[in-house]
Amino acid sequence: MALDVSPPVGGVVFFERREIDQLLRLYGRMVAAGEWRDYGMGGAADHAAFSIFRHAAEAPLYRVEKWPELARKQGQWLVRGQGGMVLKRGHELAQVLRLFDKGRFKVVD
Repeated sequence: MALDVSPPVGGVVFFERREIDQLLRLYGRMVAAGEWRDYGMGGAADHAAFSIFRHAAEAPLYRVEKWPELARKQGQWLVRGQGGMVLKRGHELAQVLRLFDKGRFKVVD
């Protein structure tokens, strides 16, 4: 599969339908487990972000970001923690979302 790193249409990077499906499946599992409560999505000129919240009034717990300009380097997908630290980076969304797989990850208060 060839990587498409052409400029985004309209100057804004956003998620494709299959990417949104993957993100919302993960979100649904984590809501059912009582870990997450809200989410937000946004696009900018250089990246798109899916922000995950425990409570809507707080800063996001995690941000799953898509940076197309990094597709040929370290990978266009990354997960940031609350402090902005990159927790996982990769070329495929499914690979990056494995950070949240059952048994490997737990939110601590």
